[in-house]
Amino acid sequence: MTRYLPGFLACLLFLHCQPAPETGAAADPSAAADPWAGMEDILSNIQPPEFPDRDFDITAEGAVADGRTDALPALRRAIEKCTTAGGGRVVVPAGDFYVKGPIHLKSNVNLHLSEGATLKFSTTPEDYLPAVHTRWEGVETYNYSPLIYAYEQENIAITGSGTLDGQASNENWWPWSGSDRYGWKEGMPSQADDNSRPQLYAWNTNEVPLEQRRFEGVSYLRPNFIQPFHCKNILIDGVTILNSPMWVLHPTLSENVTIQNVRVISHGPNSDGCDPESCNNVLIRNCYFDTGDDCIALKSGRNQDGRNSGRPIENVVIQDCEMKDGHGGVVIGSEVSGGARNIFAENCIMDSPNLERAIRVKTNKVRGGTIENLYFRNITVGEVREAVVRINMRYAIFSDTTQVYIPTVRNILIENVTSKKSRYGLLLEGYSPDHPITDVQLIDCKFEGVAEGNKIEFVDDLTYQDYYLNGELVEAPVVQ
Repeated sequence: MTRYLPGFLACLLFLHCQPAPETGAAADPSAAADPWAGMEDILSNIQPPEFPDRDFDITAEGAVADGRTDALPALRRAIEKCTTAGGGRVVVPAGDFYVKGPIHLKSNVNLHLSEGATLKFSTTPEDYLPAVHTRWEGVETYNYSPLIYAYEQENIAITGSGTLDGQASNENWWPWSGSDRYGWKEGMPSQADDNSRPQLYAWNTNEVPLEQRRFEGVSYLRPNFIQPFHCKNILIDGVTILNSPMWVLHPTLSENVTIQNVRVISHGPNSDGCDPESCNNVLIRNCYFDTGDDCIALKSGRNQDGRNSGRPIENVVIQDCEMKDGHGGVVIGSEVSGGARNIFAENCIMDSPNLERAIRVKTNKVRGGTIENLYFRNITVGEVREAVVRINMRYAIFSDTTQVYIPTVRNILIENVTSKKSRYGLLLEGYSPDHPITDVQLIDCKFEGVAEGNKIEFVDDLTYQDYYLNGELVEAPVVQ
């Protein structure tokens, strides 16, 4: 225990001397001797919305379950009637319904997919215009509407045991990634075109006003699937979500978010399963992720937009989730310029030869921000391809490399994490001797089948208590 307490107490002293954050201060886990007590405080502040016992069946508004007839007009009528009446459920009964464009949720509406119900979304980009205010890879802009979108609404939900199918594939949406793996061929347009992602990033770097961030014509920036933007009191419960154009669950700049009992299966490019961005008080529990990118990735804006917004991702609890394929199981970054703090993950299972890392932090010299108070426990890892724990302060930069806003990464506790097979146990890469990762503790961890041991560079206050690597007790390294 003597190896653990000094670094942790030093962190407590440091945080005690800092000014209280504007949001989430009551849930700061570093104020307690047991950091996990902070998780209970967060959970007490997360309450899913409730809805009146009032149903609006989309078939009563003219929707036909033939998989061909556009059900969007009926959905829109049902949503408008529901919100005008003071709230309730917009019910999608069993059957296949085709949706030729985005569903925009309104306050006090619970979009409920009954057992056997499927909404299949159009893959024609023009159907998702006019453009809406959104964030794309952490940058604010006007772009295609997400498939399900809400803007400045309260008390909204998507529930039920039905299915949402984005129908994205190598024949549509995914080729815009510019990867031949996803159907792109030489001469085809992609997000790498000068008038697409490079233009968006330039607007961010130059701090161009939002109203001027409008693309002329097609942007080749794929929409997210579900995005509540500037919303409060959100519930997503029970649904299965398939084949998203890009990020799947993306609550943004929102508060009081519950995502539970959800299955996400999408193997396209950038098919992150769940990306809460600049949100406060988020619960993700009992979910299943099988994705083409990070399973859960916590974000807070990219570079200037993230720093200028001053909105961290904070007070997040992840419980009882299962992760299969993906780039990482629980991830913080890389678009995390607004900071990340008070993140708890427990009782998760991660296992796949196609899962690259279990616990991951990724950032770089242009992101800025502070990533702190990250707590992981009771994580069971079968096989991951690269590392059980990867913290990387030198993650790839895809925009202007001349900016220098070196982030801070500190106070990370990893407790009772076990694994069976990986290339590395710990793969920790601080930025430099002057900008290390600080205060990382491993307690009661056992990593087996590790091919190349640990790789550690620029880490201060790294402590171990009962950390076993391939059956051998590991002593904490002496960092020069």
